Amino acid sequence: MFSTSNKHINVNQAKQPMRVPWVKKYAPTKAIDSPQKEGAEQLKKFVADFKQQKKKAALLYGPAGSGKTSAVHAIARELDLEILEVNASDVRNKAEIETRLGTASKQMSLFSRGKLILADEIDGLSGTNDRGGPTALAALIAETSFPIVMTANDPWDQKLSGIRSKSVLIELPGLDYVTIFNILKDICAKEGITFDEVALKTLARRAGGDLRSAITDLEALTTNSALTKESLDVLGERDREQSMNDALMKVFKSSDPTIAITAFDHVNEDLDGSFLWVDENLPKEYTHPTDLARAYDALAKADVYRGRIKRRQHWHFLVYVNTLLSAGVAVAKDQKPTASVKYGPTGRILKIWQANMKYQKRKAIAEKLAAKTHTSAKQTIKHLPYFQALFQKKHPSAAKIAEECELDPEEVEWLSR
Repeated sequence: MFSTSNKHINVNQAKQPMRVPWVKKYAPTKAIDSPQKEGAEQLKKFVADFKQQKKKAALLYGPAGSGKTSAVHAIARELDLEILEVNASDVRNKAEIETRLGTASKQMSLFSRGKLILADEIDGLSGTNDRGGPTALAALIAETSFPIVMTANDPWDQKLSGIRSKSVLIELPGLDYVTIFNILKDICAKEGITFDEVALKTLARRAGGDLRSAITDLEALTTNSALTKESLDVLGERDREQSMNDALMKVFKSSDPTIAITAFDHVNEDLDGSFLWVDENLPKEYTHPTDLARAYDALAKADVYRGRIKRRQHWHFLVYVNTLLSAGVAVAKDQKPTASVKYGPTGRILKIWQANMKYQKRKAIAEKLAAKTHTSAKQTIKHLPYFQALFQKKHPSAAKIAEECELDPEEVEWLSR
């Protein structure tokens, strides 16, 4: 079934020329070109004079979108260094860090070029699956033959103390809106985009210092080569709904699967919620019947895998759900929509879904009670009001029932309403 979905994706993808996202197209190529000139020049000096450095690693820190990763890539290009990049999500523990970076930190690259090792978003090393990760990285720094550059939003996290003491700290603060505005203005000139100056300044302000987000928004909003005040209506405010707007624009306005596939990675919404947002707003963007049919085909297949995850706990299907929900929908269209569309949360479907979730909670509680009372779950559901009365009045037996039936805090709260 998944191969059938890929057939749709590959056919449509072949029709679309691969476009370079603007965040990559207009990334700096030299330290002096970086909007973070001071920090970039400091990092360049560290890398260029690595053999004379007492500390063998640099830790770039600053808010998201402040230019940390792009500065590292620019310096690697400028100094003609091979760059080995890993993300904290790729190397989650000691074994993976040693496998991916251990040998690479000591061996010369192909053709005897210099090398720079980039460990991105290291403050993402957290949780039970990351045991030994920060410690292994700190040990690697002590033995490396090549400069190691790390990035983080919060370098003062306690788990990074061992790394921090072995690193040169370089701050890349959030960019002010004037700097972001000038960069966006320059991109508009190069792309032949007409713009309302107030609208462009508003876009720069809303970015909140996040240049990457501002450039992504500009690209998504100017598919018709113009930016107006009305264009900004689709963005809304910088809250959860705006974040979802940003994700939906990556899916609906782009035909590049590499852009779309990460659309929902940083959205404050669970998978079911994202699914409902796409389902609700898809017909607003895809007005051609063929495009809409292909998109809903991808969405339907995503729903099949989502159902298998819920029923059979086959969590390895999650990657298929995400791919179909994002890239599958994105490449289903022959032409990118140019009209400005205001996305909105789902209404009727969300209410149905919420009602189902409420029923699932009731059913789960009934099954636990039924197992202890030797009755059917169906029969127990009829008697739930009596249990609810005990919990609502905080009867002494309520705590004993919760303990005996192994009710979790959410289930106890449900019975106490």
